[in-house]
Amino acid sequence: MSRSFYYLLLAPLLGCCLIANGAPLDEPLKPLPPVPQQNPLQVELGRRLFNEPRLSVNNSLSCASCHRLESGGADVLAFSIGFNGAPLTINTPSVFNASLNFRQFWNGRADTLETQAHEVVQSPSEMGSHWEHVVQTLTADPAYKSAFATAYPDGVTMSNVQNALATYERTLISANSRFDQYLLGNTEILTIEEKYGYQRFKDYGCIACHQGINIGGNMFQKFGVMGDYFQVRGNPTEADLGRYLITKDEEDRNVFKVPSLRNVAVTAPYFHDGSAKTLEDAVDVMFKFQLGRVPSDQDKTLIIKFLKTLTGEWGGKSL
Repeated sequence: MSRSFYYLLLAPLLGCCLIANGAPLDEPLKPLPPVPQQNPLQVELGRRLFNEPRLSVNNSLSCASCHRLESGGADVLAFSIGFNGAPLTINTPSVFNASLNFRQFWNGRADTLETQAHEVVQSPSEMGSHWEHVVQTLTADPAYKSAFATAYPDGVTMSNVQNALATYERTLISANSRFDQYLLGNTEILTIEEKYGYQRFKDYGCIACHQGINIGGNMFQKFGVMGDYFQVRGNPTEADLGRYLITKDEEDRNVFKVPSLRNVAVTAPYFHDGSAKTLEDAVDVMFKFQLGRVPSDQDKTLIIKFLKTLTGEWGGKSL
């Protein structure tokens, strides 16, 4: 008996969602929305700024240096390298679908993409610049001065730079993942094993935190609900304090924004500390410290198969 036929026989008993092609499915997870309509002049200006190293104090670092669109919008390093050549203290999250997160940064200290850009440019460890310098630099460039004058009535300003960057980032929607196609009614797009993996993702409770359109990114959660992750890992850092650094509330110690799982198969390494090198490692940590459960090897394999269906497309090709 083939494995696929085995799952097909078991699916009705195990609650696996196997329905015919047709209308969008009534599922707790929803497909990504279309890219919102944006001012094309501001989008193009934001794209240029996203790739502009002169936003950093020594012209060494652009947004794209750490948010690598060819690598799922994240970085292949556990810790990106700042303008001064030193590694940052926290892992770089993906910029894809970031506009759909309820907050920005792991500790949620920014509530908009504009605020996120504001902080990164003047961060002493990231770009190390200041806004007066950025505005002066861009104003002195005739091409930028002209582009800003066309896109914004008041030309080059701090708020316009931030808005252009955010406007471009709002177009970075990684649409058309196979799971999105499935949710939209193309139920044949996933294999039996992938469908079963989605069901186990729900059964084990992963969906309690990784929920909504972005399959995460819409709530805070303690890292280590069912065990002390940081004691086991060792070598605690200030970044491990998470949201506590913002609120100073003891209940927020080790609390982080739940990351989106979209494109998770192509955005290793994982977690705020970049400690999980593979998707398999990350799933093991989640089961142990967030769920307090031990899955069967088969269930773990199925869930990973499902997670790989969350990889979307950008520029007409899969990430």
